[in-house]
Amino acid sequence: MTTSTMPARTSPVTTFSVATELRRQASRPRTRIALAFMLALPLIILGAFEFGGGDGDDDGGGGGAFSSLVDVATAGGANFALFTILVSSSFLLVVVFALFFGDTIASEASWGSLRYLLAIPVPRARLLGVKATVSVIYAALALVLLVGTALLAGTLRYGWNPLRSTIADQLSAGEALGRVSAATGYIGLTLLVVGALAFLLSVSTDAPLGAVGGAVLLQIVSSILDQIEALGAIRDYLPTHYNDAWIGLLSTPVQVDTMVRGAISALLYSALFFGLAFWRFLRKDIVS
Repeated sequence: MTTSTMPARTSPVTTFSVATELRRQASRPRTRIALAFMLALPLIILGAFEFGGGDGDDDGGGGGAFSSLVDVATAGGANFALFTILVSSSFLLVVVFALFFGDTIASEASWGSLRYLLAIPVPRARLLGVKATVSVIYAALALVLLVGTALLAGTLRYGWNPLRSTIADQLSAGEALGRVSAATGYIGLTLLVVGALAFLLSVSTDAPLGAVGGAVLLQIVSSILDQIEALGAIRDYLPTHYNDAWIGLLSTPVQVDTMVRGAISALLYSALFFGLAFWRFLRKDIVS
């Protein structure tokens, strides 16, 4: 009696898992550089305060949120963390989120490895789902590293003091940690819109720089349009309109109405862009 040996079927779960992609992305220089810079930036800002010769009283002619936070940036670790979030969220974090999301598919296509991944075989929906999940993980890690380093460095230098604000009463250190965490979460949610847009562009082009740069450019354009008061209510529908709503966490009482609208807007835009990315990728001819 002879026994026929059937070749084992390879499961897409084992050939292309989230853990596998996490290791692949961790080995890439851009991942290491981006995360390392998240650790270094708070130290650079701290050095600027230490050696800049200023005491934070001159905001360079700015106003609003920047003016209110720069004056108290050195009041304690929580204040320093919030200031770091503020100065990095308008551009640096936009670039970092666009990089992690926009480079993920386009880079595979530019290297010619995308079609080989699909030939393993890995279903397209699974490939895209794993790529999106890993992008979210690394983008969130970058944000946490930035805020965590700022909290640690600020606390070691300025102490774990109550949170001070020009528009609210002082908050205890415990309450301050909650406000910083809430602000970080909200900023991460608004930046997910940038990531989702970069992800959509990443499945639409073989040029990683085009996907990353396109998302950053559109974010900048939206921010510029949001400053034009003549647009009236149209500005409410721009993806960047509610980006600074987390400042309401620093007021007394806390103002969360705008944050709720901003969160809903971010979720809707993110779902739209991710949905279009999946729709596009599942129907796209992969030639690279």
